[in-house]
Amino acid sequence: MNKIKLLFSAVGLVAASNALADVYQGQRERWLEMAENCKPELVETIVRPKGVVAPVADNSAYQNWRFDFLGNPDSLLYNQNFKDIKEITLDFGDHYTGYFTFSTKTLSRCQDAPVRICIFLGENPAELNTPLEPWPGTLSRAWMQDETVTITQVDQEITIPRRMAFRYAKIRLLGASPDFDFAINDVYAKAYTSAANNGESLLPDCPDRIRRIHDVGLATLRECMQTVYEDGPKRDRRLWAGDLYLESLANSHSFKNFNLTKRCLYLFAALADDDGRVLSNIFETPQPHPQYFSHCLTYSLLWNSTLLEYLKDTGDEKTAADLWPVAKKQIEEALEYVDNRGIFNRSLKDSYMWMFFDWREGLDMEVPMQGAVICALNQTYELACMLGREQEIKEWPAFSKKMQNAAKKFLFNKNSGVFLSGPEKQLSVLSQAWMIKAGVISEKQAQKALKISLDREDSYKPGTPYATHYLVESMILCGMHNEARSYLLEYWGGMVDKGADTFWEAYDPADDFISPYKFAPLNSSCHAWSCTPVYFIHKYPHIFQKAEE
Repeated sequence: MNKIKLLFSAVGLVAASNALADVYQGQRERWLEMAENCKPELVETIVRPKGVVAPVADNSAYQNWRFDFLGNPDSLLYNQNFKDIKEITLDFGDHYTGYFTFSTKTLSRCQDAPVRICIFLGENPAELNTPLEPWPGTLSRAWMQDETVTITQVDQEITIPRRMAFRYAKIRLLGASPDFDFAINDVYAKAYTSAANNGESLLPDCPDRIRRIHDVGLATLRECMQTVYEDGPKRDRRLWAGDLYLESLANSHSFKNFNLTKRCLYLFAALADDDGRVLSNIFETPQPHPQYFSHCLTYSLLWNSTLLEYLKDTGDEKTAADLWPVAKKQIEEALEYVDNRGIFNRSLKDSYMWMFFDWREGLDMEVPMQGAVICALNQTYELACMLGREQEIKEWPAFSKKMQNAAKKFLFNKNSGVFLSGPEKQLSVLSQAWMIKAGVISEKQAQKALKISLDREDSYKPGTPYATHYLVESMILCGMHNEARSYLLEYWGGMVDKGADTFWEAYDPADDFISPYKFAPLNSSCHAWSCTPVYFIHKYPHIFQKAEE
């Protein structure tokens, strides 16, 4: 307990000068202790490269690069004079998250100067073969997984201290004395995940393409399951509330590591701000702490959704009841942005709140946010009913109905049959998807709205698997089962066709170089929010696992 108190004090969430303002005063230390008690043991696997590969510029390949197999490390690398090789790329065969190790040995004479090499680990061929300088990305250059290593003493094993996420490793000689020769005589990595089993089985007659999509989704989830549900093991290595929700859905139909979900729920509660708002993301080291002042309302509401699904999956009423005040607070916060008409209005409250639905530049969020608040109202009321707390919030169903009616009155264009968002009356797929998820329109209206928004050229389409999840979900909810299956096959199957071992952070079938950061190698090729085919395929086997007709 003393350790937890020290850890909690280091977080510095409760200001001594204004302790009474903290709505969760007296709860945080215990919540943080609950989170620590659920911290999983990581499963370690030692993996070695399967082959040596050569880069080939190929306009028909994903991002214009592919690797061709050359042979085995035993014959092309190990115990060969590396001064003759100069550069080599190794293929580990699958995506791994862990620590890269290599060993060297002297071949002739004796070392009289340091050796300097560059080790560059990457998730796909283009990442290792696209020039990084001058740096064009909008995020830190330090996210790229290249490390310069100076070997002052050959004949030793060296482990790169930074954890990596990779399939490929490129080793390049930067400098060595002409007076001695050396070799790399072993390469391996220690890979880690908290996913300790193989997940649920598929039906025997499940089509091969669905099976492949499922397996890549499962690998994506496995890699992101560390001591929290990570956003991406390569970049943004932290816990985000929006990713938590989607990962927890996939986990509930695969690895069933519900203690990991419980840990993440408690971390967000313990590290909420003094006003009780769940912040958007959390770091684990050097002590658990949030990204201060990063309040994403959409993600706060999805924390409630995660808690509801956790209760349904586990029946753990004790945890859900313990965290109920946090869930209630997120709705109270959201309703402060709803005007007298029942419409979400960002300008009603001056705060540092932000919203997120997709990386599509220019996406208007008025209509999606209306749907997100309605969904959260409905789901949190369902949570209250399961806990016997519905009397505390008995006015919520009526408020939800008011917001639904307002959406139909003020946001729905009856002539065109679609929801239009913002002052420019923007048409987007996500506006329709979130209104369908909120139950605002009939099944027939929903099908029409989705089809129009998908067909029209001026409509804003999803640009990430995160947004695409909600599109596929909305298709299922409004009875477009064949369309949902086709979209999953084409969208996530398209990544598989282009060589994905794990699913990507951003994907547009028409643009291989789509990037929220203006530079595709910065994208994560293994990203938490992309794993949800696992959820769909198991949750709806009659849609996705049925044999081909």
